[in-house]
Order: sequence, then structure tokens, then C-alpha cells
Amino acid sequence: MNLKNIKHIVPAAILLLSLGLGSCVNDLDVTPIDPSTNMTPDYDALFTKCYANMALAGNGGANGDCDVDGLDGGTTGFVRQMFNANELTTDEAICNWGDEGIPAFNFNQWGASHPMLKGFYYRLYFGVTMCNFYLAEAAEYDATMTAEVRFLRALYYFHLMDCFGNIPFLTEVSPNAAPQATRKEVYDFIESELIGENGCIASMKAPKSNTYGRADQAAGWMLLSRLYLNAEVYTGTAQWEKAAEYADKVMKSGYALHKTGEGQWSAYQMLFMGNNGENGAQVEAILPLLQDGNTTTSWGTSLFLMASTFNDKMTYVGEATNGTTEAWGGNRCRPDLVKKFFPNGGIPEDTDTWGVLKAAKDDRALFWGKGHTLEVDDVATFESGFACTKFTNFYSDGSAAKNSQFCDTDFFLMRAAEAWLTYAEATARLNGGTTTTEGAAAINEIRSRANTTTKASYSLNEILDEWSREFYFEGRRRGDLIRFGKFGGSSDYKWQWKGGVKEGTNFNANLNIFAIPDTDLNANPNLKQNPGY
Repeated sequence: MNLKNIKHIVPAAILLLSLGLGSCVNDLDVTPIDPSTNMTPDYDALFTKCYANMALAGNGGANGDCDVDGLDGGTTGFVRQMFNANELTTDEAICNWGDEGIPAFNFNQWGASHPMLKGFYYRLYFGVTMCNFYLAEAAEYDATMTAEVRFLRALYYFHLMDCFGNIPFLTEVSPNAAPQATRKEVYDFIESELIGENGCIASMKAPKSNTYGRADQAAGWMLLSRLYLNAEVYTGTAQWEKAAEYADKVMKSGYALHKTGEGQWSAYQMLFMGNNGENGAQVEAILPLLQDGNTTTSWGTSLFLMASTFNDKMTYVGEATNGTTEAWGGNRCRPDLVKKFFPNGGIPEDTDTWGVLKAAKDDRALFWGKGHTLEVDDVATFESGFACTKFTNFYSDGSAAKNSQFCDTDFFLMRAAEAWLTYAEATARLNGGTTTTEGAAAINEIRSRANTTTKASYSLNEILDEWSREFYFEGRRRGDLIRFGKFGGSSDYKWQWKGGVKEGTNFNANLNIFAIPDTDLNANPNLKQNPGY
């Protein structure tokens, strides 16, 4: 199955099941109003929809229908809201747009009525619903596909549990209001679903043997390593040994760091380019969300990451901006991110990305300072703060993209470097806070790929900085800061505009978990709001 052809894939009967803003607590009521209506779904299309929910807003492309009623497709885009929730709230990104919800993200001041958090919440629950429906209708259709859908449901629940804490929880199609599960209960479900008795990983395809874009056993191991790395946050009990164990399985699975550049492009840049599914970078792509400028158009996936970070003055290559016609000028870097690449100072002023890269001596320092200031003195101005040039639609071999507006750049939701850093951190925590020989080697392999300096050992704080240097703007920073005790609550770590104050100030620890949307609280009597909201 070619998952790049995922436009117009689900029959009309399935489209009728799209969720309204308060309806996810009731999951799916699939009884047709008209008894003569044919409700037999296309199982292959429904299977694809379980994946496509993370890459597309609906079945009609960027300007078509949206699966979540009441919000536009861009607002509910999975990658877009994963970025907003986990990057704008941290030391990495800030946005100058005035859209409702953006200032609250920038300044750590959200609540239960936040519109973009609602979009993320309902997008995730629509994914759960599609998976539940598939498992109810087609569990016997194909054992491998069933295992993948169970993995996807566990992944959706992971994001819900990580962001929203104690959440509505259903594993079957039901018209009844969902009961609320504790974070620990959801954690236990995810673990059991993956590796418990009859766990789904055993029935998934072996690493690197599945179709590109579909999950295999390594994706399951990566999700487990992510779950265990944050186990102390989720359950109160650390699981560093298990985090290291499953990260090591991924490291030995055949997936690897992409290390060979092409032309002017570094190996790291090639991970985020228009032909990243074909240029060799796919060796690192454990779970890519597939994009095609002609057949999978979306405002909320890879195009969002490049269009929101460029304006039309940033001529990255020749006269081109990011390889598309879209340059919205919104998201850019807080100075705290840029400074991680310049621990001894020497940040160049008024220079393009190529000048920043030369000064940083690190291929990952994909920032634009020309016409920009380092400090964010004016949150409402795009040029206040360095821009980020990490995501583009250029092809590393110089050939043209398929579409001048929409991008071909796949988003690597899980990539191999995560396993390398997870292994380094987990073993360092077991080793008293300093990397083991093997853990340091894992970090050094990542840093060598970036053509930057290496060391014999790394402290936990240095590992946290390495998470940022490797994965900035990829939608994970909030979780890393929480795990290190540097997000909400009393912390000696400040960043610019943290808590709404330019010099940074602490905010309450209850904000480590987002609020359950008020629309679901009103619709479901089983739900209790998270503390502090």
C-alpha cells in the first residue's frame, strides 16, 4: 500500500463519523439513521485513515473537509498542535501571531478553553476513535495491520496521557460516556498493549521490513523507550533500565543515523528536506508521516514547520525561501536555543544560515540572523529573534519539488537519534548522573554526524542541552524539560519570556499537564478537571 496516496480514501459512511467538539467522550455510535445505508467500510482505507489522521486534516486535502468539527484543518493539524504545545511553551520557540491561543502558549498562561489545545485533544481522540472502529470491524482482516492499528492507538493515547494527564479512556466503540483513567492506568495500558500477553509488537513486522511510512517493531520499541524514559513523571517510579533496554533494541535494529551529506547540504539538513524519503535520510526514519505536494496537501504538517518559520526576505538558496511559495513569518527562536550552540559566545550578527553554521561549527545550527536580532525584545515582530531554517522543501540533489506551494517533506515523528540520546540519558541516570562509556559514545556519534566537537563524558544538564540541539522544533521539548524538573514549578532554569516576563519567571507546576477542555467536561459527567485549573 502506498501511503503517499491518501487523499479521498475513506468511504462516505466513514466520513459521517467525524467527531464534534464535545463528542469524543461518546466515541462512535455507528447505527445508521437509514437502515438501508451501507455501513460496510473499506478495511484498507480505514487502516490508512488511522495513519493519515496524523498527516492530514481530513479527506479533502488542505482546503477540504476537516475530521474535527468546529475548527479549521490547520488548527487541528497533529504536527502543528504538537509543535505549539511542546515548543512555543518552552525555551526553543516563540510566535508573533495574534491568533487566539498563541500568546497563552508563548507566556505559559493557558486554561481549559484554549482553542488550539482543544484542536490537539480532539485530533488525538479522532485517531483513537478510528483505531477503535478498525479493531471493532476488521480485527480479523489482517494480523499485521491489526497489530499496527493497536500500536497507533497506543501512540495516540501516549500523547493524550503525556499532555492531558487523567483522560477519557475507551478501547471499543461505544455510545456511552467514557470513564476517566488515571495517568498510571493509561501508562499500564500502553505498556501491556505493546508487550503484555498478546502484545501487538510481536505481531508487527520486523524492523525495516515494512512499507516506508508504516510502523514496524522498532517503532514499538521506540514508543516503549519513550514511555519508560518518562515513567517517573507519569507514575512516580523511574524505569531507566527499561528505557535503556528498548533504546538499545532500536539502536541494533538496522535503523541508523544518516551520516552522508550531498552537495552543499549536510547529512543533518537532509533529514528535513523535500526528498528525505528517498535521499538516504530514510535510514533514520522509524515512523515518518508522509507528505506529497500533489496528493497529501496539508497546512498543519511539514508545510506548517517551514512556512511558519520563514518570511519572504529569507533567500536561503539563491532567491528561494524554503522551496515553497508559503512564507508566513511567525515562529522563530528564543535566544536560549541559539545560545546552546554558542556556549562561549561569538554569535554572529546579521548573517544568513550559512554564516551561522560556520560560526557555530555544528551542522545543526540552522538559524537565520540576517535582518534579525538575537534577543526577542518585541514578541509581536518576526525579526525579533533569529529565524529557524531547519525545514525546507528543497531536494538535496537539486531537482525540483512536485508542487511549488505544498511540500514533499516527510515529518519524521520517530527517528533513530532519539534512541541514541535515550540510551545515553537513561544509562547516565543509572550511573550517578554522568554518561557511561557507551552512553558517551552514543552522544558522540550524534555530535560527529553534526561535525562538531566530542567529549569523553557528559553530565545530565549537558544531555538536556543535547536533546535541544538535536531535536529543536520537532515537538518534544516540553516533555524533556518536565523530566529534568525545569518546566513548571520552582526551578532555577529561566528562559526569555517564560511565564510572560521577558527575563523569565517561574509558573505553577500544575501547568506541567494541560487542562481537559471545558467542552468535554461539560459533555461528560465522568470527567474531573486536572488540578489547578
